Amino acid sequence: MKEEAVNRKNRVKDTTADRIFYAVNGVFWVIMLFIVLYPLYVVIISSFSDPSAVTRGDVIWHPVDASLVGYKAIIKYSSLWRGYANSIVYTVGGTMLSVAVTMAMAYGLTRNFVGKGVVNFIVVFTMFFSGGLIPTFLWMRDMGLYDSPAIMFVMGMVSVWNLMVARTYIQTSIPNELYEAASIDGANHFQYFFKIVLPLSATIVAVLSVYYGVGKWNDYYTGLVYMKTKAIMPLQTILRQILATLTNNASDFAEMYDDMAVLEERTRIANVVKYCSIIVSTVPMVILYLLMQKYFVKGVMIGSVKG
Repeated sequence: MKEEAVNRKNRVKDTTADRIFYAVNGVFWVIMLFIVLYPLYVVIISSFSDPSAVTRGDVIWHPVDASLVGYKAIIKYSSLWRGYANSIVYTVGGTMLSVAVTMAMAYGLTRNFVGKGVVNFIVVFTMFFSGGLIPTFLWMRDMGLYDSPAIMFVMGMVSVWNLMVARTYIQTSIPNELYEAASIDGANHFQYFFKIVLPLSATIVAVLSVYYGVGKWNDYYTGLVYMKTKAIMPLQTILRQILATLTNNASDFAEMYDDMAVLEERTRIANVVKYCSIIVSTVPMVILYLLMQKYFVKGVMIGSVKG
């Protein structure tokens, strides 16, 4: 009790200027939060509203004439669900491959070898310069990866930023003395990497999995440029095509409504389908973020403080 009383007496009182700053700062961030969240909120309530209300622009603060017609339309759109399954395969498989290659390369860059400076320079150079779209496209085509599911695993396999984060983690979190002790016991680099480095790198593996997973799931560009067969396209590419098509007309959804006689009716339904498609494609990443949120913070903090 005495300590609390002393602390209360020694506590510095906020001045009028401090209180004004806190109030203005609070109002500012509330406004910023509203600007960021309101568009997302509108997408959610529009997906559950009547198409006519969405078309008229009546959906502002709450769903109007609640309806599930948009979600019913999506359920009947088989290409969307095929893309959903493709994206799950690309995300899971691509993430596992990316994490494996990144960790192996990060470990290699923590070792001393002839030409290490040159390798580091080449790796960092790719962060700022690339060959460009046309040379990359021609190269992938010549390798037989054009219009192949394998392109989703190869493109963006290693992020230089993630590689640097993993290398920093290994350097700062795993003492080099462990390698020396393992070498004395006769372990080679492969044994040391699989039996010591990986078991001690669970945190960075989780961080990389989250980063790569989000990137793979949201990747629409690779499918857009390097795929022409709709059956193997990822969800985001199909979704983009749907949204681009629905901007002009809703003819893609005519097959779902045989009794739809006029284009205006299809367009009315399509206005809601756009919002429902966004919700359906975003839900998995929202759930992943909520479950793995702490790893995003760790990914930013890794290597920022030494000691």
